[in-house]
Parts: sequence; C-alpha cells; structure tokens
Amino acid sequence: MGTQHTYRVIVRGTFDGLSEESRARLLAEADDHGIAAMQFTEEGSLAYDRTLKAFSYRLVVVSDAADGDEMAGAIAEDRVETALRELGHGYKALRSTVTDLDTMKINRKR
Repeated sequence: MGTQHTYRVIVRGTFDGLSEESRARLLAEADDHGIAAMQFTEEGSLAYDRTLKAFSYRLVVVSDAADGDEMAGAIAEDRVETALRELGHGYKALRSTVTDLDTMKINRKR
C-alpha cells in the first residue's frame, strides 16, 4: 500500500428514465438538495434542481497516490452509480472532475 492522497471529486450526470415514484421523491426532497447544501463527504452530497435534468455529487475519495486522479474519479463514479441505483433513480453520462488536495498549490496573500 503506497502513499494515500485525499481527492475531492465532483461527479456530474443527467437523470434518465425516472419512474413516477422517483420523480415524486426527488421533487419532494429538492429543497434539501440545492447548491447551498452541498458538502464534500465520503458518501457524497447530491444536488439538483426541480427540472430533474442534471445533477452533481460531491465526494471525498482517499486512494493510493500512485493510482492517480483517474482512479479517484472511477471510485467516485462507482459510489454515485451505487447510490443512485439504491435510490431507484435512472441516470446517464457520468463525468468527473478530480482535485488532489495533497498536491494542490495554495497561494497565500502576503
């Protein structure tokens, strides 16, 4: 096991083939899933609006640094797929943006 890095990953996608039950549940919970409620967590934080078109998840992934950003993105997408399946929500076109917090340069004001 190599050096572990912490990654912040944003996974974006679109809802697809939502059942009437899924649509009703998503709409009932929409106010709890706005941009202001988003956080980076291991289980992920889901955000969407009432149009029920696009969504995003913010996740924290800890992975071997040698595996790189691509693995962190794949792990995050797998977590999102699992969560959406468990909730019964259809989706498509997942894509992720990965930031390695351990290599991120911080510009401090002088």
